[in-house]
Amino acid sequence: MSGALASPMTGEMFELMAEWDGIGVIVRHDAPTGTWIFIALHDDTLGRPVGGCRMKVYERPEDALVDALRLAKGMTSKWAAIDFPFGGGKSVLAIPHELEGAERTGLLHRFGALLNTLNGTYGTGEDMGTTPEDMLTIAQVTSNVMGVEPGSTAAIDPGPYTALGVFESIRSVLRHTVGSDDMTGKRILIQGIGRVGDPLARTISAAGGQVLLSDVDASRVAALAEELGGAVVPAEAVYSTDCDVFAPCAIGAILSEDTIPLLECRGVAGSANNQLRDDDDADLLHGRGILYAPDYMANGGGAMAFGLIFQGVTEDEALKSRVSTIGASLDEIFEESASESISPLVSASRRVERILMAARMPTA
Repeated sequence: MSGALASPMTGEMFELMAEWDGIGVIVRHDAPTGTWIFIALHDDTLGRPVGGCRMKVYERPEDALVDALRLAKGMTSKWAAIDFPFGGGKSVLAIPHELEGAERTGLLHRFGALLNTLNGTYGTGEDMGTTPEDMLTIAQVTSNVMGVEPGSTAAIDPGPYTALGVFESIRSVLRHTVGSDDMTGKRILIQGIGRVGDPLARTISAAGGQVLLSDVDASRVAALAEELGGAVVPAEAVYSTDCDVFAPCAIGAILSEDTIPLLECRGVAGSANNQLRDDDDADLLHGRGILYAPDYMANGGGAMAFGLIFQGVTEDEALKSRVSTIGASLDEIFEESASESISPLVSASRRVERILMAARMPTA
């Protein structure tokens, strides 16, 4: 166990929470594994906070808390942008090393037991570092897991639904940059070939697009590129590679004053959460004429599908049909952005605030 992750809460952690505008943060240290557990509850205007569970090795627990706070706030925007009755929340399990077998199961069971103490205040689901199988493990001790029916032996994978939403977002970007959403011959660069990047690449390829793929797993990305007739892009060349649309589907905070000047694309639409290092980076993209699909809208397909399932919609075609409307929603954002010469993030933020304000208005 690293000394950093075993250290007690620091003043920096309290400062981070003091500067945050959310409801609050539940913090627990899991002694058997040395894991710091953060459950960030941002907003419950539309309903109980719901958001995925991220499991990751962090250099410091403070970094995990930053992730939890940013991701929870992003979930508030995501649920509001798609007008679903949930609030923003997120959980982060800051593990000291990769966990497997009984050690992983024990942590997930204890995390589920912690959720039970919140009496339904927060619902979790899959996120980076966790799997549908992990959700089944958590669901063995709590009902507060999205995408797992009580007593089920199978969990729903949100990846394909998220990928569909990103695909429709890319089509919207193309409509507003080149005048057509026909994928034929379009170069789409996908950063991260995981549970979303893989099905996204397959969907784009099937639609006639040319996929450019980048991933830290060299063998995996090479195999997929060969299968789809795509090309592999080295990590160091991602930002400077010419393409029609750049789709970040890995880690967040990758669009910044350092990387945006390097971009050689017409637009950005991907599944990664918090793609902008700072909100001001949306203005940098806008200034360069690069159309940015706000991440919490582009990557909302998985959340939308789980929300629909929670409401009783379970038929796959019905779920896909609703997720496909993400493209039309982005069309509205892009049209307002163009007509008022503002970044799409400003337009999307307005949409979120309108929905939240309407929900906060007292009823007669």
